[in-house]
This record gives sequence, structure tokens and C-alpha cells, in this order.
Amino acid sequence: MTKPKSAEKTGKDIVICICGMAGSGKSTLAKRLAKKYGLQYYSGGDALKALAVETGYKSVERGWWETAEGLHFLKKRDKNSRFDRTVDERLLEEAKKGNIILDSWTMPWLLKNGFKIWLEASPEKRAERIGHRDHLALDKALVAMREKEKRTKTIYKRLYGFRLGEDFAPFHLILDTDCLSAEEVFQVLRMVMDNVVLKKGLPRFSRH
Repeated sequence: MTKPKSAEKTGKDIVICICGMAGSGKSTLAKRLAKKYGLQYYSGGDALKALAVETGYKSVERGWWETAEGLHFLKKRDKNSRFDRTVDERLLEEAKKGNIILDSWTMPWLLKNGFKIWLEASPEKRAERIGHRDHLALDKALVAMREKEKRTKTIYKRLYGFRLGEDFAPFHLILDTDCLSAEEVFQVLRMVMDNVVLKKGLPRFSRH
């Protein structure tokens, strides 16, 4: 069986954006693909959490966004756009370097080029995954998830004009993950990487 080529071996400058609502599996898949293909990984959520720490927040473990502290930081972001704009500028700079996977809710709209993937999943399935990850009852996970997403959508609509989770115009691939395991999603995306991204090549970088 022929092994997939890495971006480094093909000499291509690759920019991949992986997007999806909380619980869609985007972070896990993005990290795994980055490791498989020798790409850098950069997370908008991690960068925002780093800013939260700089601002004085203490706990930023996995699942932090659904906590009371995470929701409090969301309210702060809603009042002050500097947090999101700072992170997005950093992501744009990283994208210029090429050979990167961006785990971000904004880059599919802010980057003109690159290959953009949306991982779709129902609210119930996503809440189930979040609850399992964070040891929360399904109803509590669903309430926290909806509150977070409502505020996040408001922030991005005001800043950039797009509707997160409703506007799919930038995406080259939309994959419904409801009935797929993480391994199955990974294998599908491997086929896309091997047969589309690495084989055909994509424009390196530009900005709207």
C-alpha cells in the first residue's frame, strides 16, 4: 500500500481550514491530520484562551468554553473586539507561512484561498460528545453549548458579517459526522488530502 505523501515531500504550500461547531470533532481531527501530513497546527480557540490567561483567567482546560468562566470571557469578548481581532491577525500571519492546518471559526471567511472543510453534526450529537468529554449530563451540556454558540455567532456577525453555522459559502467540503466515528472521519479526510489537496495543489495564501 502506498503511503500518503507529506506536504513537505511534495514541496507544496498547503493551507487547510477545519471548521465546525463545538463537539463536531474539528480540533481532534485537525491535530491528527497535521501530525499525519507533517503540517503545523494552529488553533484559534487555544490562542483566545491564551489571551484569557493574560487577562487574568486561571482555568483554561479542555471544555473551558462551556464553563461559567468561559462564558464570562465570551461576554467580555462581546464588549471588546480586540481579543478576536488580535487572534485573527495572528492566524492570518501563520497562514502566510504555508503548510499549516488552521482550527478556526473565522479563517474560512477571512482567508480567500486554502482548502476549507466544515464538519457538520446535530446539536444533540455534539452535546452528547461534549457531555462525555466534560463529564456533564446531556441537558446541561446542551444548555451550555447553546449559550456559547449564541454569543459566539453574535460576535462574528458583528465583526465580520458572516453567520457561523449557517453560511457555508466558503467551504470546499462539508462532511456530516453524525453517523461516523472519529476514525471514519479521519479516513475520509485522508482520502481528500491524498487525492485533492496534495495531488492537485492549492493556492498558497491571499486575503480578501
